[in-house]
Amino acid sequence: MANLVSLALLVALAGALCRHADATAFEVGGEEGWVVPPASDGGKYNQWASKNRFLVGDIVHFKYDKEEDSVMVVTEDDYNNCRATHPIFFSNNGDTEVELDRPGVFHFISGVEGHCERGQRMVVKVVGQGTPPPAPPSPPHPSDAAPSTRAIVAVAMALPVIVLSF
Repeated sequence: MANLVSLALLVALAGALCRHADATAFEVGGEEGWVVPPASDGGKYNQWASKNRFLVGDIVHFKYDKEEDSVMVVTEDDYNNCRATHPIFFSNNGDTEVELDRPGVFHFISGVEGHCERGQRMVVKVVGQGTPPPAPPSPPHPSDAAPSTRAIVAVAMALPVIVLSF
């Protein structure tokens, strides 16, 4: 029975790793990173976001000068008013990753005064779930015959090969 529990945990762990491997990391702003856009391109970040498909589990990565900028997740109202006083999330480390952990809309702004008003803001729409992890196998009913140790070992040895094939 202990071997079967170990196998179930191994399958669940493999599923979790496969799900994370399916996530996409998006580089906000490309090579330029998260910067104040030129006056002629104030909608730069929303144009970029509208061309991408974001799924639950994806990551948006912000690169910026930590001495000069920051990134915040804010409410829709705070986004519309470029208000940075009560962020849901704040980072100023220069290398920020935000996991899109739910379907719906995320509102990002710069926390530096004047930057949002000049176009350093973005709306990301997360359309749904990524690939769900496989369900772990159910333990056998007590009245079922227990699988042989040899069968469990064979499955456990084949699992890394199956996972690496994906």
